[in-house]
Amino acid sequence: MAVDDGADDATVADEVRRVVSAATYLTVATADAEGRPWATPVWFAARDCAELVWVSRPGARHSVNIAARPAVAVVVFDSAAAVGEAAAVYVEAEAAEIGPDGRAAALAVYNRRTAEQGLRAWTEDDVTGAAQFRLYRARTTRVWVLDEHDGRVEVGPTGEAVRG
Repeated sequence: MAVDDGADDATVADEVRRVVSAATYLTVATADAEGRPWATPVWFAARDCAELVWVSRPGARHSVNIAARPAVAVVVFDSAAAVGEAAAVYVEAEAAEIGPDGRAAALAVYNRRTAEQGLRAWTEDDVTGAAQFRLYRARTTRVWVLDEHDGRVEVGPTGEAVRG
């Protein structure tokens, strides 16, 4: 479901929140040091749409790519939606493994989502030291939704539509 062409800012922002909160996975597109692209789905949690958080192995292709090139593209959507009923949020972001200073806050975001899904909470021990996983985040720099004509409507940092 796309936003109406003349939708007000609140409607556009609500659509972004609805799509992100309803989705279980996002697809993150990365590129390696030579620019070869790679896309992969990851289970995620979100702090609004400003920060998307997930857990991955540091040796995974997308994690290695993020270390080499932190600029990523992300799409959040419902792959089970019927044709013509789909809605998506498109994101440009800077991604990175989360270091010690941001880990507790990111785990809080992640664990709110795990609790909603009936999954176990993650601890710092699960994403540090000898653990096989690390915590990653994508901090969004630009966000869009589609209007009814498949045109992109940019959403600003406080959720307002960027008109121009």
